Amino acid sequence: MRYLLVGLGSIGKRHLANIRKTDPQGSVTIWHTHTQKSGSSDGSTAGARVVYSFDEAIQPRPDIALITSPSSTHIPIAKKFVSEKIDLFIEKPLSIDLDGTSELLALATANDVRIIVGYNFRYHRPLQILKQCIDEGKIGRIISIHAEVGQYLPEWRPGTDYRTSVSARRALGGGAVLELSHELDYVRWFAGEVTTVTAVTDHISSLEIDVEDTAEIILRFENGAMGSVHLDMVQRVPHRHCRVIGSKGTITWDGNTDAVMLYTAAEGKWTAVHQTEKLDRNVMYIEELQQAVRCVRERGTPVVSGEDGRRVLEIALAALQSSREQRCIQL
Repeated sequence: MRYLLVGLGSIGKRHLANIRKTDPQGSVTIWHTHTQKSGSSDGSTAGARVVYSFDEAIQPRPDIALITSPSSTHIPIAKKFVSEKIDLFIEKPLSIDLDGTSELLALATANDVRIIVGYNFRYHRPLQILKQCIDEGKIGRIISIHAEVGQYLPEWRPGTDYRTSVSARRALGGGAVLELSHELDYVRWFAGEVTTVTAVTDHISSLEIDVEDTAEIILRFENGAMGSVHLDMVQRVPHRHCRVIGSKGTITWDGNTDAVMLYTAAEGKWTAVHQTEKLDRNVMYIEELQQAVRCVRERGTPVVSGEDGRRVLEIALAALQSSREQRCIQL
């Protein structure tokens, strides 16, 4: 496979390492979208072809381009590749607003281009087990779903200044709602389409950022279920958890231990349906990459499509709008 990486921040370096691990014979081109030519001091580009223009990037023609640059740049860059009929993997979120997203997806359909969006928790085995239990009716009809994630932003990327990161800067698509939109993706995956969004978001902490660090989001789903999602960049002890309450039972995922526990009214007790030591976080990124490659090679359907990415972006933007305007937003 011929891979093209657009951008080489922390997530780009992760994907590059996984490409080398899973496809050591594959060729890699790295497109630095800035104009100043400077080598990587950590040696991460060793063995890769490094270019500084789109024309150079598509010669030789890549089989797949992975866009890992700031989300504010995703749509204009993606349109260039789709126009050349090059399949895409785009890191989440799809963009920072909806401008150009419909045109991108329509052009991709017309050109038979696969767009895969990087919501990697779809490939996390404990959440796949939780989803399977829901689909098999083990908790009955979903009544409500509750998801929470929090971690102190300065500790997200050790060795870097959080104040200069994408996460801390509104212009680049930072903030708790967009940066932590994995939770918005997987609750939609579990419970279906969202119809209304009500939220309160704010910068409450003393972090030196120009974005919200905390969000409380209330969702209503098409099937009548309700949901609550808490997102923050301030918790000093990392925490991630999901609880799905159904008409016949409850199922939970503890993101700190990766345990999945099921309670059914029929049995009247809790049962571990996934109980192991916490999984290597990189495994889901490898699964994501390998699935993207299979999708491109076999012309299959993406696990997380461009349309999925757009729907999650709509929910995230509705949460921000709801907080600004202090009202419920209809989708």
